[in-house]
Amino acid sequence: MPLSSRRVAPLVLALAGAGIIGGAGVELLHRHEAHAQVPPTLTAPAPVAAPAGAPDFARITEQQGPAVVNITVTGMRKAAAALDDDEVPEFFRRFGIPGMGAQQDVPVQGSGSGFIVDPSGVILTNAHVVQDASEVTVKLTDRREYRAKVLGSDPKTDIAVIKIDAKDLPVARVGQVKDLRVGEWVLAIGSPFGFENTVTAGVVSAKGRSLPDSGGVGFIQSDVAVNPGNSGGPLFNARGEVVGINSQIYSRSGGYQGVSFAIPIDLAVRVKDQIVAHGKVDHAQLGVVVQEVNQALADAFGLKQPAGALVAQVEPGSAAAKAGLRSGDVIVSADGQPIVASNDLPVLLATLKAGDRVQLGVWRGGKEERLSAQLEGSRTRSVQARSGDAPAQGGRLGLALRPLEPGEAPRGTGGLVVEDASGAAARAGVQQGDLLVAVNGVPATSVDAVRGAIDKGGRSVALLIERGGQRLFVPVRVG
Repeated sequence: MPLSSRRVAPLVLALAGAGIIGGAGVELLHRHEAHAQVPPTLTAPAPVAAPAGAPDFARITEQQGPAVVNITVTGMRKAAAALDDDEVPEFFRRFGIPGMGAQQDVPVQGSGSGFIVDPSGVILTNAHVVQDASEVTVKLTDRREYRAKVLGSDPKTDIAVIKIDAKDLPVARVGQVKDLRVGEWVLAIGSPFGFENTVTAGVVSAKGRSLPDSGGVGFIQSDVAVNPGNSGGPLFNARGEVVGINSQIYSRSGGYQGVSFAIPIDLAVRVKDQIVAHGKVDHAQLGVVVQEVNQALADAFGLKQPAGALVAQVEPGSAAAKAGLRSGDVIVSADGQPIVASNDLPVLLATLKAGDRVQLGVWRGGKEERLSAQLEGSRTRSVQARSGDAPAQGGRLGLALRPLEPGEAPRGTGGLVVEDASGAAARAGVQQGDLLVAVNGVPATSVDAVRGAIDKGGRSVALLIERGGQRLFVPVRVG
């Protein structure tokens, strides 16, 4: 997400690395010279002993630091050339607007970090670090430099694998994310703003954190200082094992503000293995569109609490369709793991591969059922739907419905056309022209069927609405 240049900048999600950026590098704005010496009468304070049980960050840095590399990239990007003053049209010159000429290729460069995972020169980093790069250079801690080849990248998980022509290189030790605890010390090594081999430390703030457009990645959140240039660098646990790849930050300024995110190393290793073996990544897909379950939807479907992934749409012919999943099902567990937020489902699926079988706990018709789905490759897609509007409070449903006319029905679906929406339905976001597909999971085959489903419901009903080819459950308070 691009950084805002507004005077009051909103909270934004920023890539924690430069990727390819304009300019020739980092400019040191203030240089502090140290000429004064300590008077001989002053004595240096005695070193403070580390508290018992604190991690030895110096030892971790000494042992694992040589496996961390600095990455610089160059490439070409299309940009509009600025015109000379005498070439700027009078209209633009009058308002002080610079004239822009035709698009042309301009050289750009950027930097990031990475770490060696194989002594033959295989390196893990972020996909956005090497995106659009025509030349990638890797610099080791002993100052040796190598041209690198991009073996492959996966934008969905933001993982890339590059390789240099070297041997007997130091390798970062990989740990287990499942053993990582919230509150545990972690350490990052990278090149923020081009300052190579910079070490920062903090604690794990959360695990399995969902972010917008995260591609099913359950991020490790920490308060380790991460800045542009840290992207692709390792996050170590207190035992000196890599548990994540630093990738993104939340920031109002574009710099570190206490909230950093790292891609779990187990996911990164699985992506790396596929890239090394096949040059590409095939993500496991269930083939559903899911949405969050709020309190109104939980009431409509008879759930004890607002949790789970509500199935708004099932891809025809997908693994979900073959397993018997239906629109209106609420997936409450997968392989024994509870699904609390809807994004928990794609995060769990990201740990599996095509061909794996996943056991699903599904809430349907007021009780939980068990379904088994064999995941497929990237032919189908599993996406996150946006949440519905806030539920309306009180009032009648307020829908005028009519049957579909011949030739009007969307392909492979039925339902009733919303002729008019008022009252609770209108306040919930239902509009004239929407297609009402189902009520509380009951197909809207007729007005009587809709009325019956509403009568059997509680204080809330869940309307499955189709608009523009997309489906979404809209909770509506009816009493």
